[in-house]
Amino acid sequence: TWLLLLWRACATSCYHCLQVSVMQLLAVSRLMNQAVGDAISGLLLCDAVLRSGTSLADWQALYSDLPSRQLKLVVADRTVITTTDAERRCLTPEGLQGAIDAAVAKYSSGRAFARPSGTEDAVRVYAEAASQEAADALAREVAGLVYDRCGGMGERP
Repeated sequence: TWLLLLWRACATSCYHCLQVSVMQLLAVSRLMNQAVGDAISGLLLCDAVLRSGTSLADWQALYSDLPSRQLKLVVADRTVITTTDAERRCLTPEGLQGAIDAAVAKYSSGRAFARPSGTEDAVRVYAEAASQEAADALAREVAGLVYDRCGGMGERP
């Protein structure tokens, strides 16, 4: 979606159209957290894209989904983890983000992050990779790192 809006901004010579396209791109960046997602903002984005004249086929061609896995770990204190970059990078505990990065590097098209739950003493782990098996394995590996470094409770993943 961002690429489509940016392409439209660059493809026009009309200064006003360029301004509108850039404003739309900025609005999307403020509306969506692409890492975590939110149903309401997702629906608003769908509405905006469809009203822009983009066909469903063009929109679908912009994106290919990767297999993913989400896990939840109960921890003693979720505030042990602090994040940055729209909750995609861990600032604390020290060393956790480096360990996550090392785990991600082992997987083709891998991406993973951990963030504290907003409502319970738990940490959410998100992972994606080129295959479902790889996404599952990456999620388990990152969950193990979080469990070990953040006071995981119960059985280790």
